[in-house]
Amino acid sequence: MKTNNHRPLPEALCPYAIGWDVGGAHLKAVQVNAAGHVIAVSQVYCPLWRGLAVLDQAVDQVLAEFSLAPLGIKHFVTMTAELADIFPDRHSGVVQITQLLQGKLFAEILFYAGYQTWLPPSLVQVSTANIASMNWLASVELSAKNKSPALFVDVGSTTTDLALISHGKPQLMGFNDAMRLQTDELIYTGVVRTPLMALAQKIAFAGAKINLAAEHFATTADVYTLTGDLPAAENQAETADAGDKSMTACARRIARMVGRDAEDAPLTVWQDLAQAFKDIQLQQIKQAIQRQRACLDEDQWGLSLMGAGVGDFLLPSLAQQLNLPYQSIADFIQPASPLINPSQMRLAAVCFPAYAVAVLGVAHAQT
Repeated sequence: MKTNNHRPLPEALCPYAIGWDVGGAHLKAVQVNAAGHVIAVSQVYCPLWRGLAVLDQAVDQVLAEFSLAPLGIKHFVTMTAELADIFPDRHSGVVQITQLLQGKLFAEILFYAGYQTWLPPSLVQVSTANIASMNWLASVELSAKNKSPALFVDVGSTTTDLALISHGKPQLMGFNDAMRLQTDELIYTGVVRTPLMALAQKIAFAGAKINLAAEHFATTADVYTLTGDLPAAENQAETADAGDKSMTACARRIARMVGRDAEDAPLTVWQDLAQAFKDIQLQQIKQAIQRQRACLDEDQWGLSLMGAGVGDFLLPSLAQQLNLPYQSIADFIQPASPLINPSQMRLAAVCFPAYAVAVLGVAHAQT
């Protein structure tokens, strides 16, 4: 969105802050006004395992898309990119990412460090454990302001986050990845980057249960391209074979998982196989939802399922199976103007942690 140098922007479109979610595969950013309403959204493929220069370039791309000089706007940051294997440990990752952002964003920067906590760059070094991989908590904190009781589920490109909300607050069993993996509040399954070999060892195909190849031949992006669930614009990651993302190419990759070539059967056969993989992933998420639901006190029955993320298309059917009302997090995201492109509002739901830190940060800055 370009600024007219001769005519001031309407107040609703005046940028106040940017929320950043620095991931290991994507950089997500949401620009908001002083009311926390969306002006613009950007998601840039950012494979950080290739080096910090990739993140440097991605930040430049976001700022160029927003047509903003970084000076004079507030920045609120959360991250998971410290997990990238270019860093020896999470502490080093948080510190190096912080240093890079300080050198790029010449304005006030605050880092999200857990529930209602914000830290300036000068305090990051002694608080990296509270900053690392906290983007999910920002999402839950904001969601709790809108809906309670609820079960928040964010199905992303790589992982799925789950959290109970009751009495307007997160009700959590774990606050770090280790505990959240143990309690099913974090599942390493997503709708773009998950290797199909991680979903199962066997699958139903051609009337039999057969072993899957334990090779990185295909990903869930191939599955959801073949099922028609994943829009091309939301599939930014590289494919397993570095090939294209056409239906034919997806069929070729998924066929390899069962020791076949795509030419061995019609496309509909590979679409049926994709549906079988989808059913497996749905069951994984369903089991995690049921575990969270079992933790509710009796007086909290009546909760709804609240969905977010690029894979939110999986959740309405799961809510129906579990006899839970469903609500998309998109219902709570406000545009700064009716003229904001609907695709930007959809992307804000996909980039929900970035939106969450932007809105929470604006509220913090105004207190």
